[in-house]
Formats: sequence, structure tokens, C-alpha cells
Amino acid sequence: MAHRSTTDPTVAEALDDFLEANGFSTDAYDSPTVPIPFGPWTIPLPSTPGRRALVRFHDLHHVATGYGADYVGEAEIGAWELRAGCDTLAAWLYNGLAVSAGLVLNPLRVWRAFRRARSMRTLYRVGRPYEELLDLRLGELRALIGLEGA
Repeated sequence: MAHRSTTDPTVAEALDDFLEANGFSTDAYDSPTVPIPFGPWTIPLPSTPGRRALVRFHDLHHVATGYGADYVGEAEIGAWELRAGCDTLAAWLYNGLAVSAGLVLNPLRVWRAFRRARSMRTLYRVGRPYEELLDLRLGELRALIGLEGA
């Protein structure tokens, strides 16, 4: 991770750090398949147009909320997104699947993420272009979705 000269990085800087820390890249946003880890296996599933439209904003939700990219972290962000506002079938489906797994793995953390999202809103509903969001400071992004002071 690159050292940042400010305590409030740009969203682009924070996203780069998140992607690097988790072995991801933005190249995967437009990939025709998405690798889904399932125990010791990885299953490549088709990356639908609906998923490709969501994943950029989904990763920004990870960056803003601090939820991880492991199984439980994906369930937490799924619960958070469900309560804060999904507006497509793809969002409901992917988040519902993640939450279902998370309720088995760590139901308390998933419940806390769901409760935390009260009175917040997802970037799916904010209506700002992804590229514009990258130029914001992380604190501004958090305020935009209702995470002031988080």
C-alpha cells in the first residue's frame, strides 16, 4: 500500500489500497466471468451486465464502510446494501446470497451491518457517476451515503 500524505485520501486512492490489499483489480469489473471461491475451489460464474454495473459501486461501499472482502465481510456489505437500498434484481440477488452465507458464518456481524445501514443510502441510489465519486475525499463519500463520522 502506498503511503498517503493526508488522513483523508481521495476515493480513488482508498479504492486502490482496498483492491491491492485484497488481490483485486479494476480489470475484473468488465471481465466476462467472476471467480467465486467455494471452499477449496474457485468456480467461474458469468459476470452478468447487472453485476458489472454494480461492482464498481459495491467496491466503493467496501471502502466507505470498512467491511472486508472475505466471506463474512461480503455478507456484511450485502446486509448493509440491502438495507441502505438496492435498486436492481442483480443487487438483491447477489446481496441475498452473500447474506445467506453470512447468517451461517457469523449472524451477529451480519445483523450489526444491517442495523448500521439504517438511514443510510447506497451509491446505487445517489445517482452520481462513478468517475466523479473517485475524485471525492473518502470523508465526502462517507457523508454522501450517511456515514458521517464513521
